[in-house]
Amino acid sequence: MLFTVVTLFPEMFPGPLGQSLLGRNTGKLWDLRTVNIRDFSQNKHNKVDDTPYGGGAGMVMRPDVVHRAMLHALSFYNNHPKVIFMTPRGKIFNDATARSIASHNKDGAIILCGRYEGIDQRVIDLWVKEYGMEEISVGDYILFGGEIPAMIVIEACARFIDGMLGNPDSSEDESFSSGLLEHSHYTKPANWNNLDVPQILMSGNHEAIRKWRYEESLAITKSRRIDLYEQFLKQSKK
Repeated sequence: MLFTVVTLFPEMFPGPLGQSLLGRNTGKLWDLRTVNIRDFSQNKHNKVDDTPYGGGAGMVMRPDVVHRAMLHALSFYNNHPKVIFMTPRGKIFNDATARSIASHNKDGAIILCGRYEGIDQRVIDLWVKEYGMEEISVGDYILFGGEIPAMIVIEACARFIDGMLGNPDSSEDESFSSGLLEHSHYTKPANWNNLDVPQILMSGNHEAIRKWRYEESLAITKSRRIDLYEQFLKQSKK
């Protein structure tokens, strides 16, 4: 799966995406390209932004420059990649969205990262209308730009690419995959600092262990994320 990040700061990549399983599988199960938006400025000073119409603080990224950069990113693909714009105004990114994007593994994805006060709305509207661009947010807070959110999206999606995880069941037995937060984990030693591993986990009774983990997930979700817990109960009744 090819991810192409359209950004003013290509030097930020691959960053943490070049480490661990992701790094070892680069060029095999997935790949990463960057497009420097500044390369598509036709200004002698490589200017990519300008003052906002109507006044106000900050600068706005120009639509013509962003559009040329996005078209260049699109030229890397022979098909119709998923197009994403990282913005606080987008829908909240979650596990289901990551799975949906990863399902386009043969098509790939283009991720646009904004900076400054934002990007001219006209180019956003054009790419939403003509290329199906989806606006995504990683949370209700503001960062300096979309690069770190783009990394979050890429890592979350890459975990669902076939072969990325050593155990294919790993992505199915984690927080949010079932609608619940994940149960607690334990390993050796069985007694540490006078604290014992729950006996049920050492019983060898797989059905009892499965039940314990399920009940643990329910309890943790209810205490920490009542919104997820209530949603899970509603889905379970359908």
